[in-house]
Amino acid sequence: MDTSFALTLQIVLTVLAGVTAQVIGEIARVPSIIFLLLFGIGLGPDGIGLLHPQDLGVGLEVIVALSVALILFEGGLSLELSELGQVSNSLRNLVTIGIFITLIGGGMAAHWLGEFPWSLAFLYASLVVVTGPTVISPLLRQVEVDRKVATLLEGEGVLIDPVGAILAVVVLDIILNGDADPTTVVGGLILRLGIGTLIGVVGGGLIGLLLKRANFLGEDLRNLVVLAGLWGLFGLAQSIRSESGLMATVVAGMMVRWLSVPDERLLRRFKGQLTVLAVSVLFILLAADLSIASVFALGRGAVLTVLVLMLVVRPVNIWLCTRSSDLNWRQKLFLGWVAPRGIVSASVASLFAILLTERGISGGDAIKALVFLTIILTVLIQGLTARLVAGWLGITKADAVGAVIVGCSPLSLLIARLIKEYGDPVVMIDTNESNGAAAEKEGIELLISSALDHDALEKAGLGKAGTFLAMTKNGEVNAVVAQRALEEFQPARVIAVVPQDKSLGELPNKGQLKGAQTPHLSLKQWNTYLNDGEVRLGETQLRQEKFDLQKAHLATLVQGGSMVPLLVERGDTLRVTLGQDTWEAGDRIVYLWHDSKPKLLKQLAGGIQPTRLTLETVPAVETIPREPPQPRPKAEAMAAIFPDEAAALNGAAAPDVSTETVAKIPQDGSTAAADT
Repeated sequence: MDTSFALTLQIVLTVLAGVTAQVIGEIARVPSIIFLLLFGIGLGPDGIGLLHPQDLGVGLEVIVALSVALILFEGGLSLELSELGQVSNSLRNLVTIGIFITLIGGGMAAHWLGEFPWSLAFLYASLVVVTGPTVISPLLRQVEVDRKVATLLEGEGVLIDPVGAILAVVVLDIILNGDADPTTVVGGLILRLGIGTLIGVVGGGLIGLLLKRANFLGEDLRNLVVLAGLWGLFGLAQSIRSESGLMATVVAGMMVRWLSVPDERLLRRFKGQLTVLAVSVLFILLAADLSIASVFALGRGAVLTVLVLMLVVRPVNIWLCTRSSDLNWRQKLFLGWVAPRGIVSASVASLFAILLTERGISGGDAIKALVFLTIILTVLIQGLTARLVAGWLGITKADAVGAVIVGCSPLSLLIARLIKEYGDPVVMIDTNESNGAAAEKEGIELLISSALDHDALEKAGLGKAGTFLAMTKNGEVNAVVAQRALEEFQPARVIAVVPQDKSLGELPNKGQLKGAQTPHLSLKQWNTYLNDGEVRLGETQLRQEKFDLQKAHLATLVQGGSMVPLLVERGDTLRVTLGQDTWEAGDRIVYLWHDSKPKLLKQLAGGIQPTRLTLETVPAVETIPREPPQPRPKAEAMAAIFPDEAAALNGAAAPDVSTETVAKIPQDGSTAAADT
């Protein structure tokens, strides 16, 4: 077979296998790296023998270098710099002190347990100090932990990759040249980081300015200009000093993000797609090049080395690096558990194995095998259990509390007040300064700003809030700001209120609101009820006994327009619920009840509505039917409606209806609940 055609088939098969593994990972909701490794090993020489990466020769090194540069640039571009400020001290410690903690701890474990010589033990440790965005980012998309933990893991994964790769090169230089002078080690590390940072700042700044001013460039060409620019910066830095190119690409990505270039979201999407392709190709090729026999030859000591790295070195690293932070013990425990290794460890280890073999130094294949064993165990154990651990520790987004509410109206202000009284944080956003007095009276923080302003959402604390509620009087505005919140902050619950006279199909960007609740609610009507004092603030507990009947009764009241649920308390968590929700037995529902009695009758009865609503039990809501409504004979129906007359005709006493009254539901669909 023609050599060029054979290599073409190799690349085609690699891409097909990589994309298939990504799809399976999405379907199974587990890290796709698991399937990438399985497919790569299965297709390689130790499997069915369809892939032979060694046939690519130096082409494999070129693919690895350019792909890693792209991956790190995309990582820097995806970093939210403003959020990094919240964890800056811990992040700085992790990419400085933490690296040397892992280097020392991993080196000692590899020497004493894995029986590697000290030089190779520290080379292994230098290769596994990195985590990497290629495994951290997909993991966080599936687990969805609270924003502070996610920011720290993402920042560590992006920033530690170039630092760790440069450290590994310095350690390799020591092994090859025999120069272990500490000043040489530190000097080589600082020199490469400095060159990469300088080129990244200047080059990234130039790329960002070009994108902001070059209006003549189309969208597709802009993306390609950025791709060519980042590879150009990588090549320039590498030509000045080896391995400084990785730092240059990360810093360049951060600079482009900092400059807020036009259509940045489209640029990130394009680079994200290329990154997925690059990761897929790299993992398939590198896994196919792995010798399974060399992994098994490592013995039990290699497994113990990895376990010590996971269970001892990483927790100690997190404990020391986050001592002065405001992270709680749950967050620190999760950070200490999650540190899967990714593509940078695999790619650098593969290249080092080639270099050591060329220099006649034994142990290169063993180092590569141990690194891949570390990747496999950390991804399998930590990746597959991260969701369970986060749920057990209660640090997932679903456990987040508090709310950010857009639109200050009587109804939204009431919801904010109830959340605040419960003890959860709440912030409101509105463009109308005249609403400030009402919010101040209730002690609610109100930001006078547009909800489309990223800084305003960040200042409101949306990154750590559990609920984003958009309930302005304009449904289109609610849909747009909800879409913005979903894209940039991914809160656990997003609610965009739709005016009762609109359908979701009439709203713009409706396809982007996947994952958001869109309840239909007549805000104008309920705000009028609140202003006129025609409401009662009630609460009810869903009981296990007759739960289905009670749930159906409440749904009927909601659909009839007599009641609107506001909040539901489940366990120790309070969340917003507008309209019929997925209720469970034991839930406590806080609702508004429209009291339809004429004002004059209420005044005569001494039941004037107080200015400040307080929680009460509304009998009409508590009273539920004894059984589902069934068709009844005319005489029986008349007896139910006129019990006194029926009893008199039958010579029996009238039944006592003070304890439980059957709700009457007229045939026209309106709700008329009996009052006790």
